[in-house]
Amino acid sequence: MTAENEKKAPSGILRTRRSKLMAGALALALAGGFTAQTMIPGQFALADPVHVNNAGPTDFTGVVKAVQPAVVSVIVRSEVAPVADNEMQGWSFGFGGDVPDFFRNLPPNHPFKRFWNDRRGNNNGDQHKKHRYGMAQGSGFFISDDGYIVTNQHVVEGGDKFTVKMDDGTEYNAKLIGADERTDLALLKVDGKGHKFTYVDFANDAPQVGEWVVAVGNPFGLGGSVTAGIVSARGRDIGAGPYDDFIQIDAPINRGNSGGPAFNTRGEVIGINAAIYSPSGGNVGIAFAIPAETAKQVINELKDDGHVVRGWLGVQIQPVSQDIADSLGLKKAEGALVANPTDTSPAAEAGIKTGDAILEVDGKPVKGPRELAKMIAGYEPGAKVDVQIWRDGKEKTLSVTLGKMPDKQQVASADSGDTQGSVSSLGLELANAREAGLDTDGVVIGSVDPDGPAASKGLQAGDVILEAGGVKVDTPQDVAKQAKAAREDGRKALLLRVQHNNDMRFVALSLKKDG
Repeated sequence: MTAENEKKAPSGILRTRRSKLMAGALALALAGGFTAQTMIPGQFALADPVHVNNAGPTDFTGVVKAVQPAVVSVIVRSEVAPVADNEMQGWSFGFGGDVPDFFRNLPPNHPFKRFWNDRRGNNNGDQHKKHRYGMAQGSGFFISDDGYIVTNQHVVEGGDKFTVKMDDGTEYNAKLIGADERTDLALLKVDGKGHKFTYVDFANDAPQVGEWVVAVGNPFGLGGSVTAGIVSARGRDIGAGPYDDFIQIDAPINRGNSGGPAFNTRGEVIGINAAIYSPSGGNVGIAFAIPAETAKQVINELKDDGHVVRGWLGVQIQPVSQDIADSLGLKKAEGALVANPTDTSPAAEAGIKTGDAILEVDGKPVKGPRELAKMIAGYEPGAKVDVQIWRDGKEKTLSVTLGKMPDKQQVASADSGDTQGSVSSLGLELANAREAGLDTDGVVIGSVDPDGPAASKGLQAGDVILEAGGVKVDTPQDVAKQAKAAREDGRKALLLRVQHNNDMRFVALSLKKDG
């Protein structure tokens, strides 16, 4: 349309034609005709969106064919305590308690008499102890061609006879070489009498979140089952022990998969399936595997010695929350706070005290209790390490000669205590512990405002405050004095050492600006 005709055209027609032109331009832009950033009138230009050129789901056939012969079902038999026949009478006769005298006093020719004697084991009614056996099943996999098999410790726990069933149905007796309760790993050995087994290897690189994972195992006794998913997360702490560092996967895992391998698409073992999270006991898409890095170290020690020897520091520790960091004058909420060093432990002998924050071990930063536990466990007993601590607002380095971890004792508890919430005042009524009738020093909490911040920290009536700001306290005035000193020193919180029953922990209470 010429300019002259445009002037003569009705305004509605012009608007319609202009709308069509704009729509055509927009369509061209959406079809890829424009390569510049999209402009929206009156707004900033949008940045280019994330675009990933990545292959879609892969075919796992090749991986499964290669690794499946290395995966076995682990059958564990365990002997249950013998039970006398008179403790088992209810199952045959239907009685929940003892057998009535009618059955005990049957005449010799009564038709029930033979059955009763058979159950007793003899005609004189002597109690005959019968052996009973329990049976459990899990999964495992070969890590060498001469028959070494990895599984979970909880699969073999309490077992006295172990059988492994191959993918082709062949069965072998196995011997338990060793097990480690703290990492839930165990090593079995099969005598193949010269047979070379197909085996798999551990991955050298940790898996990435989003990476494909294939699980092979024996769920519910269904040997040779294969499931697939992705790595959902890494570094999970599920409260299983001080060395928790689980890989979370969403490949369907169920009972019986324990001890089985989780593979990457190269056929390498990235983890050993150990636990699931499930309200019902079945798969809900949350499973946990022990990382290959952890397994390699533990399995090598089990193979050499049958057990794992770890270094021992001997401290009860908890995380350094932001409130605790503020109370100690630390810039970052990192490290492990010593709640209590064990008597005569390497830590105590080296001078580590309650209230110290452990920041480094041999120059390696400690992010939290879990990292400290893993670091110390990686040393041999007798090793000397430099431990950097934070005490009284200053860094200090102590030389510690590590001991051997006692049996059934955790070297460094990852118990976080209760560090939830944030407080703006103490909100407590206090009294001298001994005057209140307690056989302990310190200040007892008489009551806690249920709507106050102290309650949100988990403090309860009856808890005893032993220290405030690193100083022993015996009266409520001592606590008030330390709170005032902390404020004058520019601290944002007051650190309390609290005893609840027989447990010790630190609680940091934020301080009012007005005192």
